[in-house]
Amino acid sequence: MIDAATPISPLGLTRDDFARAGAMRGVPLPHARKAYARFYRERDWAAIPDLPRTVIAPIVNRLDEPCAEGVTTKFVQRLDPPDSGRFADQGVPHLDIESVIIPMIGRTGRKGHTLCVSSQVGCAMGCGFCETAQMGLVRSLTAAEIVGQWWAAREILIDEGGAGVPIDNIVFMGMGEPLDNLDEVLKAIACLADHSGPGMPMSSITVSTVGRVDGLRRLVEVVQQEGWKRLGIALSVNAPSDEVRNEIMPLNKRWGMEELREVMLDLMKVRASRKLLFEYVLIPGVNDSDEHAQQLGDWLRPFVRSETQGHIGLLNVIPYNPRRNSPWPAPSEASVTRFIEAMSGQGVYVKRRRTKGRSQMAACGQLGTSEIRGRNYTPITTNKSAG
Repeated sequence: MIDAATPISPLGLTRDDFARAGAMRGVPLPHARKAYARFYRERDWAAIPDLPRTVIAPIVNRLDEPCAEGVTTKFVQRLDPPDSGRFADQGVPHLDIESVIIPMIGRTGRKGHTLCVSSQVGCAMGCGFCETAQMGLVRSLTAAEIVGQWWAAREILIDEGGAGVPIDNIVFMGMGEPLDNLDEVLKAIACLADHSGPGMPMSSITVSTVGRVDGLRRLVEVVQQEGWKRLGIALSVNAPSDEVRNEIMPLNKRWGMEELREVMLDLMKVRASRKLLFEYVLIPGVNDSDEHAQQLGDWLRPFVRSETQGHIGLLNVIPYNPRRNSPWPAPSEASVTRFIEAMSGQGVYVKRRRTKGRSQMAACGQLGTSEIRGRNYTPITTNKSAG
């Protein structure tokens, strides 16, 4: 039993890290390891006496939207002062974490759930099509706050018998740029994948980035470590050329598409057993023409099936989900189909992401606290961990 005066929270820690922290307080390693497993596997708070339940940010809002596979649920957890109290004079009394549980039906017909987690409150990347970007970066989340989203999702997914329904996949595609907070994201992934803890397979976790090349270079090293090679990596490319990408994704002015492709090729070489995911938000009048499809196919050529290898890349076309006050509408079904067919005709392995949660501002690119949009402030922390 962990019985120190100030209990150690297992959130965001692997079993071994938790046990080492306990050992520094005189707790025998076997006892700490058992407490860790009981906390995660049996959801037994008593395994760590006096651990306050407030270590999990409380759920303050939940929005459900039915879809063909089930119900898409967006839930909001609240971060209280002191760090969020500084916004009170701007009419923002709290900072919130938004996460989404997405029902999925696989090829076998089995129903599962994907959890879309946030890594930051707000985002510094400035992408014009994204609601979160309109907030700017408020602060990065800790590994414990990231894992806390998984814990909260399990509280929501309770079946009729009172048992928790498992989360099958975790995608870092919520609020924030994961590679802008890479140290904490990697700690959270290590915890989520711990066999004595949440026990998520590494192959069921995907990190999505808008293209921080410094962070991608770090991932080239990370995925060569034991146990990490199956980590999913997704690049939100969203444009077929530097000209278009510069307009909608300011980060491209620092790291252009040629440099992006080079680092993705490096990733391909060290983890050829798993496909790289390329995400493409299809925006009417911006990146959806036949010419754009041809340019994108040329850029993706190294990741397409050849005589010596299968497909290394998967293009995931995402119909644009309008943010608040969006200058663009959602694309028509005809334009989405035309673009997908154009890509497939070039030999690109392409799929469409089904739209879920759009009416609840829970779909891809729609997460964000409207009260914080457009306010001027300095982020609480500026995380440089990707570099």
